[in-house]
This record gives sequence, C-alpha cells and structure tokens, in this order.
Amino acid sequence: MNNYPHPVGAERRRGPFRAGERVQLTDTKNRKYTVMLTKDGYFQSQRGSFRHSELIGKEEGTVLDMDSGHRLLALRPLVNDYVLSMPRGATVVYPKDAGQIIQQADIFPGAKVVEAGLGSGALALSLLSAVGMDGHLTSVERRAEFAEIAQANVESWFGPQLPPWDVVLGDLDDVLWDMDEGSIDTVVLDMLAPWENISSAAHALRSGGVIIGYVATTTQMSRFVEDLRTSSCFTEPESSETMVRTWHLDGLSVRPDHRMVAHTGFLVVARRIGRGSMPLVPTKRPAPAAHSQPLAWESEDLKERTMSAKKLRKVRRDIAHRTDIELSGTSEVGDHSAAMKAKLEAESQARAQAKKVKRHPALIEPADD
Repeated sequence: MNNYPHPVGAERRRGPFRAGERVQLTDTKNRKYTVMLTKDGYFQSQRGSFRHSELIGKEEGTVLDMDSGHRLLALRPLVNDYVLSMPRGATVVYPKDAGQIIQQADIFPGAKVVEAGLGSGALALSLLSAVGMDGHLTSVERRAEFAEIAQANVESWFGPQLPPWDVVLGDLDDVLWDMDEGSIDTVVLDMLAPWENISSAAHALRSGGVIIGYVATTTQMSRFVEDLRTSSCFTEPESSETMVRTWHLDGLSVRPDHRMVAHTGFLVVARRIGRGSMPLVPTKRPAPAAHSQPLAWESEDLKERTMSAKKLRKVRRDIAHRTDIELSGTSEVGDHSAAMKAKLEAESQARAQAKKVKRHPALIEPADD
C-alpha cells in the first residue's frame, strides 16, 4: 500500500483529478465517455479533443471548453457508471437490481455474506460497500477466468483498502457445508440453478437469515420458489422485478422517455426459519389448474450461456493494462500487462499440447516405474 499512488478509503473519491484514475466525460447531448487519465494521454471525439494533462490537477466538476465550441463536463464516475463501463467476462448485475438486493436482503455493516456467481464483480462492489470493514464477503465462482476479472474490477474500484473479502474457486455446496451451522447472515445466489444449493444454504444461514436468488427466466423463478417451499426451511418466498423508467423534462414538456431499463432479472427472497420449527402454510387457495400438469421446468434443460475464449482473453489483457495505468499514470505497457501476456501464452501452449496429445495418444510419455 505504501507504493500505491492514489489516496485510499474515502479520500479516493475526493480532491483534484490525478493521473492513473478514471474520469467520466459528459457532452451536451448527455453522451458519456469513461477514460483513464494518463500524463501522456489524449482524448479525441466529435465533441472535441484535449490532452489529459489539461485536466489532471483540476477540480472534479470542471467544464472544459473545446476549440470546436463544444463543452465537456468531467466527473469521477459513480459506482453505477463504473459497473456498466468496466471490462466484463460475464453479464453484470445491473445497479437497479444490486440496490434492491442490498435492501431486500438487509445487507448491514458487519454482515457475513456468501455470494455465488461472482461474474464480473458488479454485485460484489455493492455487497462490499454494504458490509463495510467490519463485515465479510465470501464470493464463490466456478470459472477461474471470471474470478480473475472480477477481482481486478473490484480492486480497481476500492484500491488496496478492501473490506474483508474471500474469493473461492469451486462448488458452492462444498463451501456452504464446510461453514459452521448458522454462521452466515445472507446467501445471495446469482446462478443458473439456485435450487441446487437450498439445503447447504439452510445449513449455513442463521435463523432469520436471508436467502435471495437472482434469476433471469420465469421457469427458473418458479422452480426456485417451489423448491424453497418443499424444503420446509424457509418462509414463504416473495418474488419481484425492478424496472427503471427515466423522464424527459423540458419546461412543460414532461413525459416518460421512450426507452427504459426494463426486465433484467427476478429477485426471490425468503428467510431461514428457526431450527426445529415448521414454516407457516399459506391459507390462500391455489390458482385453478396451477398444479394439474407437470411444471414447465420439470422437462426443461437449462444451459449456461458461454463466452468466447477470444473475448475473455481480450478482457483479461484490458484489466492488466488498466492496472498498469493506475499505478504508473502513463499509457505505457507495464509489469502487469507483461505478466498477463506470458500467462496467456502459457495457457495457449498448454491447450495446443492437449490437442496434440488427444490426436496422437502415443505421444504421452510413459510414467517412470
């Protein structure tokens, strides 16, 4: 931390602009550009151009007057701006949903939280801010590449002064069963099949703790809700989705915008009942024919969306270069980019060797006796 060139903690968000940090530029048409400031950098767009050195040292909120006659407003990006612009390996949890998760799951300072499906680290940013330095977040991810990208994104936002955070590669069930019974306040499931981890979540959650699932489709939501009910370990689940609609405001011309951030995912929330107790049985009548035929998810095969290896390699190179910029304040290639290049080349050689051995099994060297 002694060699870190930027302030840490709350001071990271304050003061004049510094080389090696990100800035968000907004033009008069409300178009936004996120750039990393470097001592030798140059910004160019249809709305004007300037050298980064003209902005470094200026106060946040500075308005730049371009030679072209246009004007650009410079601010540090908010967390929702950063989430939508950061390099990503997996689809991010949108800020509107992350805010709902924090509130509905009652993520409080000092909470112990387990998150499954780290993705690109978007939700982890909000969870870490909510639990604070006295809490703890455990993020479980199956893919090493996604975990690598997520860690870089989170560390880039917080700097070296991170709230307590563990990233575990592996299966969520194994992680939860290894925890002490009743030791966790909240389990957040952002994954393809959250119902597979209900029993282990019930083991790790304290009585009154919250399980919250973030799923994309109605079939996933239906299956998760039904399995929560049949587990007899949780309260009656509640489901919701959040839609954000902005408005056009110009004098008396006040109307909804033509576009909105509509469906991104469903949230399913339930609480752990006391051990030895049975959940309350809803008294409402079931909807006619609701269970008269097999449910849709009983015959549906859910498949995980894959990401191209080429794009994943590009994202990993981008985050390594971003780290170099943050530490040096220049756009030159540094140690992190060089290390990532070597790592990707080693992985490429390993894949090529595996293919070669698969085509010609006789190439496998016999083990020494």
